[in-house]
Amino acid sequence: MSSAAGDTGVDLHHHGDRDVAPGLTDLAVNVRLPAPPPWLADVIARSLHDLGRYPDPAPAVAAIAARHRVPPECVLPTAGGAEAFTLLARGVPAERPVVVHPQFTEPEAALAAAGRPVGRCVLQRGSGFRIDPADFARGGSHASADLVVVGNPTNPTGVLHPAAQLRALRAAGRVVVVDEAFMDAVPGEPESVIGPDLDGLLVVRSLTKTWGLAGLRAGYVVGDARLVARMRAVQPPWSVSSPSVAAMVACLSERALAEAEAAAVSTAHDREVLVRELAAVGLATAAPSAAPFVLVDTSSLGVGSVREDLARLGFAVRRGETFPGLGPTWVRLAVRDAATSRAVAAAFDDLRRGRRVA
Repeated sequence: MSSAAGDTGVDLHHHGDRDVAPGLTDLAVNVRLPAPPPWLADVIARSLHDLGRYPDPAPAVAAIAARHRVPPECVLPTAGGAEAFTLLARGVPAERPVVVHPQFTEPEAALAAAGRPVGRCVLQRGSGFRIDPADFARGGSHASADLVVVGNPTNPTGVLHPAAQLRALRAAGRVVVVDEAFMDAVPGEPESVIGPDLDGLLVVRSLTKTWGLAGLRAGYVVGDARLVARMRAVQPPWSVSSPSVAAMVACLSERALAEAEAAAVSTAHDREVLVRELAAVGLATAAPSAAPFVLVDTSSLGVGSVREDLARLGFAVRRGETFPGLGPTWVRLAVRDAATSRAVAAAFDDLRRGRRVA
């Protein structure tokens, strides 16, 4: 592992939507659905009748608290996970924050924008991109960190860290932030750190990925009530819209939770197909993924990025070089249906065989 402070070196504001172009099969964005299912769209449409009134987040707070069996004071609805990281950076004091990379870059971008000097813990491929709590214990390279941000399952590696290891990162005077934006895509959510003991923990959740709500912005925080109160204090008034509140309540209903679990099981099967198809053309994923995406090192196909070649073959993939710790030979692929997996594997095979498109 290595660490660097104050030097971004990459475009932290680059996200998968910027790698998509009209006419391409989208493997760059990790949103499961192109639009919310009809029943959810109906809920959102009905909420439009209340747009003349200011939004009230109370129903969303109650739904989130009930879903996770926590007190309402431990919950904060947000305009997607990105707002949560901005509120974290502005509201939770930290002099020595450390972000575990490679992972979603918005937490570091938000901390940097708030004037915080950010340290990095860069996980290595040789360790399977897995965190070692010893690095944050007394005598470890990041023992002085007073705020640690880690994804679980991590974007872009897909690694699912054991919840016990993440809870072990806690220490006196330290806040541990776990980005669980993709946890609802893991069947049973076995490694979520949300539970009775939230002391020193903040968990960021997103509903946009599973439910096709990226344009609506629907997310929330569950955590230590004292820390959540600090984030609530800096949240702009009415930042969570009435349609977003309605969507949160609907997506946390028993019906929706059952549908999300079924989708997670289906995604796990589709991911196995994708991994198998890639292996058949000589490409292995960087680590076993528990997420609706996989990370692939394409260096065996030649020097540099294959992203433009894949685009000419009809596929948009998420570039890797904007994740600290990765380079241009890395690409992240969203899990789609079996036919799409076979098609993108065939495209990789074309490149492997040297049939690059002019």
